Amino acid sequence: MKNFKNKAISIFAIIGALAVIMAFTNQSQSGKTYEFETVTVVESLIQNGLGRSRMISGTETVNYREATTIRKEDGKKEKSDKKRSEIRTLAFEETKLLNFYNVAGIRFNNIATNDAMVKSKLNEMSAQGWELVFVSSGVESADKERDAIFITRYHFRKEK
Repeated sequence: MKNFKNKAISIFAIIGALAVIMAFTNQSQSGKTYEFETVTVVESLIQNGLGRSRMISGTETVNYREATTIRKEDGKKEKSDKKRSEIRTLAFEETKLLNFYNVAGIRFNNIATNDAMVKSKLNEMSAQGWELVFVSSGVESADKERDAIFITRYHFRKEK
């Protein structure tokens, strides 16, 4: 009976040690810190080739707090004193893309070219260690208008 009791204690000790090790392992993974990057693709669906399609990436680090107003429960606020012109980023990477339309109508080869350009950017960022974590997209079109703009945002992260 003593032998069985010792084996049971040993098994529970091993299980307990494994639980502690796993708890610390999970805790260190959840404590990871990341930096984030966003690439925005704006594609025009404006007839006759009049639109401007671009892929935009930021090249300058900004602090969002400089443009943030904090509203408090008592109705008071800590207002940002920065004007819009003071927070505007003038340094960014702008890659020309082709418009979906020209005078003859929709251009499928333009779409294929844009896809290749975006894929090239995504592959380059992946090679630099960035991980694509989320993609969001939307369409903007005025009421009863045939013109529209597609916006797709690619959100990346990299461990610091």
